[in-house]
Amino acid sequence: MNPGLNGIALAVLVLLFAVVAVLGFWASRWRRPASMDSLDEWGLGGRSFGTWVTWFLLGGDLYTAYTFIAVPAAMYGAGAVSGFFAVPYTIVLYPIIFVFMARLWSVSHRHGYVTPADFVRGRHGSRALSLAIAATGFIATMPYIALQLVGIQAVLEVVGVGGSGNWLAKDAPLFAAFLILALYTYTSGLRAPAVIAFVKDVLIYVVIIVAVIYLPARFGGWEHIFGSAEAKMAAPAAATGKPAGVFIPGAAQFWPYATLALGSAMALFMYPHSITATLSANSRNTIRRNAAILPAYSFVLGLLALLGWVAIAAGTKPVGLDGKPNAQLVIPQLFEDAFPAWFAGVAFAAVAIGALVPAAIMSIAAANTFTRNIYREWFRPNVTAEQEARVSKIASLLVKAFALVFVLLLDKQNAINFQLLGGIWILQTFPAVVFSLYTRWFHRWALLIGWGVGMAYGTIKAYNVSTPTTPHFAGSVASIEGLGELGYIALTAFVINAVVAVVLTLVFRVVKAPGGRDETVPADYFADAGDPRARKSPTALRALTAEGGESTSLRNS
Repeated sequence: MNPGLNGIALAVLVLLFAVVAVLGFWASRWRRPASMDSLDEWGLGGRSFGTWVTWFLLGGDLYTAYTFIAVPAAMYGAGAVSGFFAVPYTIVLYPIIFVFMARLWSVSHRHGYVTPADFVRGRHGSRALSLAIAATGFIATMPYIALQLVGIQAVLEVVGVGGSGNWLAKDAPLFAAFLILALYTYTSGLRAPAVIAFVKDVLIYVVIIVAVIYLPARFGGWEHIFGSAEAKMAAPAAATGKPAGVFIPGAAQFWPYATLALGSAMALFMYPHSITATLSANSRNTIRRNAAILPAYSFVLGLLALLGWVAIAAGTKPVGLDGKPNAQLVIPQLFEDAFPAWFAGVAFAAVAIGALVPAAIMSIAAANTFTRNIYREWFRPNVTAEQEARVSKIASLLVKAFALVFVLLLDKQNAINFQLLGGIWILQTFPAVVFSLYTRWFHRWALLIGWGVGMAYGTIKAYNVSTPTTPHFAGSVASIEGLGELGYIALTAFVINAVVAVVLTLVFRVVKAPGGRDETVPADYFADAGDPRARKSPTALRALTAEGGESTSLRNS
C-alpha cells in the first residue's frame, strides 16, 4: 500500500465519482425521446434545454478542471499576467456572445445545423471552407480533452494514487475514469453532462466558498497573503535569474494582459464544445439570459485564482509522487494540507467531476464535427440520421481514447504547450463564422486563404517561443508585428487573417470570382422556438408520422 495514500479522501472521491457515474447512465432516461438515433437528440439533447439547465451545462463546459488547476497554478508560479487575465476575459466574453450567439442559434434552429462548419457550408456553399473550420475545431479540441484527464491525474497523484510504479498502480484509476466517461457518454449523449453539471457546480461552489472564508483566516489574512505573493514574485527564479513573476502588472505587461484577455474571450465560443452546449438551448432568449447570468462563474474564478497566492502564504509544496516539483498540483495539495481528509475528498471530487463534464461535451462536439462535416460531407453524403448518430457515438469513443493516449505517452508540459495552440488555431475560425452571421460580403476563397495565413503565422510564431527549459511552444505571447509590443499570438494572427480576407475579397469581387450559394435568408437569423419554417429533427418527423400528421422529407426552408 502506498504510504502516502490518503484513504479517507480517496474513499470520498470514489463515492462521489460513483454517484456521478450512476447519474450519467440515468441521464439516458431523462427527457428521453422516442429515439436517440439522431445528432439532434444524442448530440444536442433534443435542442430542449431551458435557462437553468443551459446555465449549468455551459458553466460545466467552460469552467473546466484544468481551469480550476491551471489558473491558480499560474498565479502561484508566475503571478497576475499569467493567471489573473482569465478573470477579465470571462467578463468580456459574455457581452460578445450576447451579441452574436443568438443569431447562430436562430439560423441553426431554422436549418438544423449541428456544428459551426454546417453553418459556414450553408452560408457560403463552400465544402473546402467548411472542412477547414471543421478540421480546426476537431484538432484544437483534442489537447483540450486530454487536459481534462490531466486534471483527474493531478487529483489522483495528490491523493496518493499514481506516480511511479507498475502500470496497474500508476494508470489503472485513470483507465477506470476514462471507461466510465466513455460508456455513459455513449449511452446518454449530451444529456449526461447536462445532469452531472448540477452536481459538479454545487461541489465547486461549496468548496470555493469554504476555502476563501477559512483559508485566509488560517494563513494570516489577505494582507499577509498578498505580501507573501509579492515577495515570491520579486525573488529571482533559479533558471533565469530574473523575477519569478509579476505581482502587479507594469507598463511592459499591459499589452500581453489585454491581448490575452480579449483574444481568449473571442476564441472560447469558437470551440465546438461551446457551440454544442449553446445550440442545445430551447430558444434564442435562453442564450441571451445565460449571457447575463453566467458572469456569476467569473466571481468564483476570481476567488479561485487568489487561492494560488494563498498557497504561497501557506508554504504549500506541490511535489509529485515522482519527487519532482509540479505547480499543477498546488491547489489539490493545498486542500490536502489545510483541510480534514473528508473535505479534501470533496474538493478532489469537485475537480475530478469538473473534468468529466467538459470532457464529455468536448468529445461529443468533436464527434459531431467529424460525422457531419467530414464523414457525411466527404464520404457518405446519403447517410441516414440513425447512421450519423451511430458513427458519432463511435467517434466520441475514439476521441476520448486518443486523449487518453495523449496523456499517457506525452510529457505533461508538452500537452500544456500544445493546448496553447488550441486558442491560436480556433480564433482563426472567427471571421468565417462570426463575420458571416452579419454579412456575406466576404468572399469564401478570401476567408479560406485568410484562415490559412492566420493558421500558418500563429503556428510558426508559437513554435519559435522558447524558454531556457522549453525550446519550442513555450508560451502564447510574442512580439506584435509593427508595434514591437508583446501580445497574444492568437489575436495577432486573427488580425492578419482578417486583413488578408478583406484585401482578397476586394480582389475577388473585382475579378467576379463565383461567390457560392447562400441557403440562408435574413429572417433565418431571428428565428425562435416554434418557428413553423424550422427544419424538424428526424425524431420529431417520426412522431408526426406516427400520429398521422405531417410527413415530409427533411428540407431546408
